[in-house]
Amino acid sequence: MTIEQRIEKLETLGRFLGQFKISGIEKQTGIPENDPHFENLKEKIKVSVHYNGWFTLENVLFSLEQWRTALTTPNLEKWLSEYNFSDVSTKTIGLIMAGNIPLVGFHDFISVLVSGHKALVKQSSNDRLLLPVIADYLIAIAPEWKDSIEFLPDSSEGVSKMTNYDAIIATGSNNTARYFEYYFSKKPSIIRKNRNSVAVLTGEESTEELAALGEDIFRYYGLGCRNVSKLYVPENYDFDPFFMAIYYWNPIINQAKYANNYDYNKAVYLMSLYKLLENGFLILKEDKSFSSPIATLFYENYSDLEGLKAELQEKNEQIQCVVANGFAEDEVPFGKSQHPELWDYADNVDTLTFLTKKV
Repeated sequence: MTIEQRIEKLETLGRFLGQFKISGIEKQTGIPENDPHFENLKEKIKVSVHYNGWFTLENVLFSLEQWRTALTTPNLEKWLSEYNFSDVSTKTIGLIMAGNIPLVGFHDFISVLVSGHKALVKQSSNDRLLLPVIADYLIAIAPEWKDSIEFLPDSSEGVSKMTNYDAIIATGSNNTARYFEYYFSKKPSIIRKNRNSVAVLTGEESTEELAALGEDIFRYYGLGCRNVSKLYVPENYDFDPFFMAIYYWNPIINQAKYANNYDYNKAVYLMSLYKLLENGFLILKEDKSFSSPIATLFYENYSDLEGLKAELQEKNEQIQCVVANGFAEDEVPFGKSQHPELWDYADNVDTLTFLTKKV
């Protein structure tokens, strides 16, 4: 397929996914090969919600809706315009996917396909139902991709079952990343580790900006690397406006797994005599770390924005994105951390440059 044909197929996939929205699932006309793939994905969404307690219907549909927004012809053309695919020699790219949020490895998957390679996919056991259905739809509209997509069967043997690959893109924790780096040391690779996102507040934020920050914190229950897990606030910051602005997220405490984490972490912190702020569904704890537990948000005071900017630059390998307004050139606006563009690469590693020049 030409790059123009690949763009066309991915745009068609976007229209297919556009039938699945938070506002409702509704079958549309004029979408190629919609039967029976519509019903198949609808069923797998339902099963996923029961299979993984963190994959609520809203969050699964939110993920699909974001991909519908991304997979438009203008977005795809803008994303791919900077790369030369004509000299790509087809290779097999092993994809080891995380399972923390729905379809978290999908960007790697389409990057491999659009660059002309074959995807050899090792899914996480936590998120193994949705992507095969989407892959089946892609094959239905583009039979040329049939031999370019292979899913490894579920196995307790993990990555040791992955053979006959030319390069690896793997995502995991810091511990698994060390194993990946050793195991795949003889192959070209992208190995992703733990990252977290932070927000920088000045005290001048509007109620609307603070409310939008709630989306960055609570979407996917805070499990994604783009979720804000820590706030930087000026000394003597008044948290009351923040708590009031995010209160509309209070129903999150009705989710049993989230509530259990909230109760557990609160009990641990209180027994350890930590000073806390909390509002019944979110705990604020002063802490220099980036990675806060579920239902907890760390915060740290700063006295100088330029000094904070230098500090975050020094620690940029631990940070996925910075949510702010007027703090830095590469900042993400409030409420937009879970709306990345196709060209917003995880860990700031250009996947398509890797796939077109280094494989």
